[in-house]
Amino acid sequence: MNRLILHCDLDCFYAAVEIRDKPQYKGKAVIIGADPKEGKGRGVISTCSYEARKFGLHSGMPISQAYIRCPHGIYLQPNFKKYSQASKQVMEILSRYSKDFQQMGNDEAYLDLTDSCLNYEKAKENALRIQKEIIEKVGLTISIGIAPTKSLAKIASDCNKPNGITLFRPENFNVLLKNMDITRVPGIGKKTKVYFYKKGIKKIGDILNTSLSKMVNLFGERRIIYHTLI
Repeated sequence: MNRLILHCDLDCFYAAVEIRDKPQYKGKAVIIGADPKEGKGRGVISTCSYEARKFGLHSGMPISQAYIRCPHGIYLQPNFKKYSQASKQVMEILSRYSKDFQQMGNDEAYLDLTDSCLNYEKAKENALRIQKEIIEKVGLTISIGIAPTKSLAKIASDCNKPNGITLFRPENFNVLLKNMDITRVPGIGKKTKVYFYKKGIKKIGDILNTSLSKMVNLFGERRIIYHTLI
């Protein structure tokens, strides 16, 4: 039996909370992290708004480098107490939609709707209700992926940000995934990417088209998990 898994991921969470509380920041490059000190600061970006990402900024980037790329940005230090309160509100809403609720950090969660939804259309209706309730009660947007596994749902939730809903149905997810870079698979970072690339596996489709036995021969037992993830 195919499962119906939702991965719910708040969009630019920390930055979104700041923009919610200060509407004058809307449409501007908002960066949450260490004090840039006019390009001499230490530390990294925690997160940033989509407007800031247009300048190449991203989570984990050194704050000094961020300032060079985006000196006009609005730089704010994290207010973790405020983010925790917003997260609690969101998670309370999400937990009411499924008994099988799993929080992952303060900005994402999995919901298993297999027992409460007959099909993907019903699951999408629930996803729309979730988005509406979170916007109305918390003032934040959330992107949702719907798929038969957690890994696929997580990949799906990242496809149409912000405030998007993406469905990976059992009959079509292979087609949707085949041209995506392997780094879209949870757990495959820069170092693992290099290892896979050297073996000629660059797209998710390459993993899907490689037999489990060949994956063992190429990568050993430790990395065959990526074959079973998707």
